[in-house]
Amino acid sequence: MLIAIVDFIFFVLRSLLGLLIFAIIVSAILSWLVAFDVVNFRNRFVYNVSRVLDAVTGPVLRPFQRIIPTLGGVDISPIIAILILQGINNFLLPAAHASITGLLIGA
Repeated sequence: MLIAIVDFIFFVLRSLLGLLIFAIIVSAILSWLVAFDVVNFRNRFVYNVSRVLDAVTGPVLRPFQRIIPTLGGVDISPIIAILILQGINNFLLPAAHASITGLLIGA
């Protein structure tokens, strides 16, 4: 029973990281659309979507934006954040899951 709970917790963590990666990608695409004047913030829907995405992705991206300078006006912090989040999702979470499961089976 305890292993099923651990499996569920890691499933939720992996899903949340996947959703965060998706939100970062959508936020970057929306910022490009605004920059190229395809959409603008006068549209209430675009403004609300942008605010929600900024609230979700901002706490993750801001530390990277403080460290990584923009290259020719292009912010590459979303790319670095996605790479790190993918690394966590593909390497650290499975290793932690295997370790915790091993401890529970051995106990």
